[in-house]
Amino acid sequence: MSSLNKGILFIVIGSFWWGVIGVIYFRSLSFVGSIELVLHRVIWTTVMLIITTTFLSKWNKTINILKNTKNIFYLVITGILIFINWSVWIYAVSTNKIVDASFGYFIMPILSVLFGYFFFKEALNKLRIFSIFLTLLSIIYLFYFHKDFPLIGLTVGFSWALYNVFRKKLNIDVDLGLLIESIVILPIALIVFYFVYVSGNLDFGLDSPQLSLILTVAGPMTVIPLFFFVKGVHLAGLGASGMLFFITPTFQFILGLFLYNEPFNTYKLIGFILIWVAVLIYLFDLYEKN
Repeated sequence: MSSLNKGILFIVIGSFWWGVIGVIYFRSLSFVGSIELVLHRVIWTTVMLIITTTFLSKWNKTINILKNTKNIFYLVITGILIFINWSVWIYAVSTNKIVDASFGYFIMPILSVLFGYFFFKEALNKLRIFSIFLTLLSIIYLFYFHKDFPLIGLTVGFSWALYNVFRKKLNIDVDLGLLIESIVILPIALIVFYFVYVSGNLDFGLDSPQLSLILTVAGPMTVIPLFFFVKGVHLAGLGASGMLFFITPTFQFILGLFLYNEPFNTYKLIGFILIWVAVLIYLFDLYEKN
């Protein structure tokens, strides 16, 4: 198998994992509550990344990253952004709003194009401007006609797009960046974890060992697809990853609509059609450039 094909396969696995396996896993644990699920995702992702960093002998690299004040500053910001993204996404999965969350991941690459223009002076051609216009039109339409401001989708999309903006300013390994981000937000997670425990609402514990073990899988559930996706990008390039990324929101949308029977009326359909057209234009432009 060629490097390109292997890279595409890894990207597909990572995107499918995020779009299907991750959704089903977190949705099946929704009875635990979105707050505790977010806490477990932070805690066990940190543990998992400590293990992989040790196994891959990357602690010297990590220490060198932390010697740079600029790196620490940006990683604190990205840590907060990823915490917001995880929190809102898990809330959406736990409360029958997976379709709304998929909206955020559909618009995220197009928002990244817009932010690329503002933050990095990246050129915009007519196709990209039109895709941005359709995205904004969809948001305005959903707010005005559907009376349902897509807050979940916008928060997911904007937090992830801004996360990519700040991470683009850093030339560091993705896994090491995520490790430091996780460590940044870990104290918050542990403090909230303690208060949930004191309140008597914690599902994790020795009283339910099987459930507790399943909750620890939140770490691998986050890290494994990341490794697949990053390795795929390295082998296949950014063009392929930009196109194949849409596997994630597509499957999230399908699961939310057909497996979990989330409400979806004509007004919402029109809003999504505008987004899908914007995505197709974006993909066509991406294809032309590659």
